[in-house]
Amino acid sequence: MATVANSVAHPTLISADPFIPAREQKGLHNRWHPDIPAVATVKPGQVFNIECVDWTGAQIGNNDTSDDIRDVDLTSVHNLSGPIAVEGAEPGDCLVVDILDVRPFDKMPWGYTGIFELENGGGLFAREFQSRAAKAIWDFHGVYATSRHIPGVRFAGVSHPGLIGTAPSAELLATWNKREGALIEAHANSVPPVAYGPLVPGAYVGQELPDDVRGKIYREGARTIPGREHGGNCDIKNLSRGSRCYFPVFVKGANLSVGDLHFSQGDGELSFCGAIEMAGIVTFSTSIIKGGVEKFAMKQPIFLPSPVDPLYSAKLIFQGISVDYHGDGTQYNMDATVAYKQAALNAIAYLMKIGYTREQAYLLMSAAPVESHIGAIVDSPNACVTLALPLGIFEHDILPKDEGLKKLEFGQCAVRSDGVL
Repeated sequence: MATVANSVAHPTLISADPFIPAREQKGLHNRWHPDIPAVATVKPGQVFNIECVDWTGAQIGNNDTSDDIRDVDLTSVHNLSGPIAVEGAEPGDCLVVDILDVRPFDKMPWGYTGIFELENGGGLFAREFQSRAAKAIWDFHGVYATSRHIPGVRFAGVSHPGLIGTAPSAELLATWNKREGALIEAHANSVPPVAYGPLVPGAYVGQELPDDVRGKIYREGARTIPGREHGGNCDIKNLSRGSRCYFPVFVKGANLSVGDLHFSQGDGELSFCGAIEMAGIVTFSTSIIKGGVEKFAMKQPIFLPSPVDPLYSAKLIFQGISVDYHGDGTQYNMDATVAYKQAALNAIAYLMKIGYTREQAYLLMSAAPVESHIGAIVDSPNACVTLALPLGIFEHDILPKDEGLKKLEFGQCAVRSDGVL
């Protein structure tokens, strides 16, 4: 089925059905490995479409409980479409990828944001909140998103791929597995895990492959959870229509893969599945800069974000410093992660004063176009991070008043059928 971008029909190189389990579809994979063959080859300058399932591969439904979030199988994620080879790309080159469009399927005009269980995925506050599954379903109305689970907000989405990258070389894959394996070994009892190593159960490549090749990919393949030198799961919220990506090439053809599409996301994607996750279609064009890795001193990708951005000029900004004053009061030295957490916790506490539950506030901060910046990273001992909440996304006034904040009733997001929070 051909789709339309910029009023011109372009070929769809990978078709996907958002309602069919990913393991039943061709052209998808959920591990990084150089031996995964390209499913299609394009010429530089060619415009093409790629269809993507949501990152879980249709495990999450449009309903009013979070049992599916609780029970999600994380051994089989992320589900990526690809790889796509680009004719003429060689190791050491720079693959230039233009994102011409990102959009949801017409037949699936909704997405979801989830809080994952402490023991199954976690999230930024997994330990602090002893996280239990919760969920918000978002309905898409053109560029806007609203949710029956988080009333009183409406915002424009900046749709983007959360995960996009080139295939690693065998040497780079071995480096990943060695360094991440050492980290896992050093923190063997961490909950949630500090990293996810290669795992045969759940591995999938939707192609016909010799048994020995498939077995090797499943045994060695890197999980798709973190971003790495090739790109991967970087979750850059402004990498939307009109963006340009510069990826280092590690294998012949570059072997580009994409997935984990988001309708919207706040900086940091707090709750692990923190964006508005969706299935949809991406339109690409590519080109090659020969020897680009050396020319640009590339150790990791370079991105030119889209000029398209929702105009939310008025923002309420929350500060965080590297002191755990929401916990035991420990002073940390220049720890920007601690500072980010404190800024986010300050914002969540404020939203709870307005009437949102902690779960609703956590989900909203993850999904809405929230901006975070490092204000200071040089003034020991406190790193300073800010988190900006756009005022224009709310249907009611949330500014501080002399008389305090007016507390409204917003119900609750979707929770587990057993009521556990």
